[in-house]
Amino acid sequence: MFKRILALALVLSVVLALFPATAPAQEEVNCGTEDEVTITLIAGQVGQELEAVQNVANDFMAACPNITVNVTTRPTSSTDTLAQYQQFFDAQSSEIDVYQLDVIWPGIVAEHMIDLMPYLTEEDLADFVQGNIINNTVDGRLVALPWFAGSGMLYYRTDLLEKYGYDAPPQTWEELGEMARTIQEGERAENPDFWGFVYQGNAYEGLTCDALEWQASVGGGVIITPEGVVDVNNPAFIDILDMMASWIGDIVPEAVTTFQEEDARAVWQAGNAAFMRNWGYAYTLGNAEDSVIAGLFDVAPLPGGEPGMTAATLGGWELGVSRYSANPDAAAAFAVFATSTEQQIKYVLARGEAPTRLSVYDDPQIQEELPFLRADVIAAAVARPSTVAGAGYAQVSELYYTAVHSVLTGDADAATAMEDLELALGDLGFELP
Repeated sequence: MFKRILALALVLSVVLALFPATAPAQEEVNCGTEDEVTITLIAGQVGQELEAVQNVANDFMAACPNITVNVTTRPTSSTDTLAQYQQFFDAQSSEIDVYQLDVIWPGIVAEHMIDLMPYLTEEDLADFVQGNIINNTVDGRLVALPWFAGSGMLYYRTDLLEKYGYDAPPQTWEELGEMARTIQEGERAENPDFWGFVYQGNAYEGLTCDALEWQASVGGGVIITPEGVVDVNNPAFIDILDMMASWIGDIVPEAVTTFQEEDARAVWQAGNAAFMRNWGYAYTLGNAEDSVIAGLFDVAPLPGGEPGMTAATLGGWELGVSRYSANPDAAAAFAVFATSTEQQIKYVLARGEAPTRLSVYDDPQIQEELPFLRADVIAAAVARPSTVAGAGYAQVSELYYTAVHSVLTGDADAATAMEDLELALGDLGFELP
């Protein structure tokens, strides 16, 4: 089944390449049922996410007036979200029909989701970024539809780089440190709250994303290789961790060890940082009319150990339909609608996240307003080891971000933390180098 899906996708991608897609015609929405039903979607609330999700729900209800879509919110932390979801699954609860799922969770939640393949057309299947389809296919079942993607990126203040004589954003971590220190020292004369660099440093999944970027960008491994070998205890990764720890309280606020995405953005968007690591959603918010940094920043690839080296963790969220739903056909119809080309264009323009459909990247308005979004960038992003770890990924990630966090807080040195992490991952059954 899986090989047939891949073969079909390959054939259709060739056809689409030979005959460039035009704007899709408006089609009647398949509502999944003619009955009067209510379904509940659980989704995020980072930035303007909740408003964008509600707009999708409103559009679906306008097309399918027999269906009511209730939107409820999940915790901000993806780690806390998974814990909440597990409670629903353990109870086989029908309270939630459509789940917003982290890109790393398909292997963890697969048994609780229905197969969405029967609800897709061949054209739909071919239009999705195929890496996402492969990621979401578990034992031949498509357990979630790709909703929006993302990869880590470096935000930088263009006005401040020019002010302090820099022609381009940093290509290496050492360059970032030097630029951040120079700009911070200059800006502190008038703004004592100014910092050189902010990111997500709390002990949660976001730190796994950030630290994996540090690690991979300096040639320090990828946590666990696709072959199942532990890949953390090496000089390159230890050195970059020591560097990041040395920046705490210097060019990075001490509070960064409590920061999640919105905490970092709050400092950045208040005009109190020269550089920020974050996802695409911060781009549209930073350029909003009420933003003090609107038009004063840009984005670039994250730095690396040497010029030309970079790594960005693959992020994003999917939509899955609970196998415990009382209305699975209506829920699946909503998931298909929400991930359609038309809805993705609206959602991406509202939030700045990367689309998961190739046709959306070709949309003229997307190209004009969000020029940094490129399908090849998403396709090349570094994946967390969720595939090789399977249902054990959450434990792998917790061990990883806890070890990194201990280095950032000064509770452990990098060499000791990585040696202990290597042994702990080995105890989970992964092969030691």
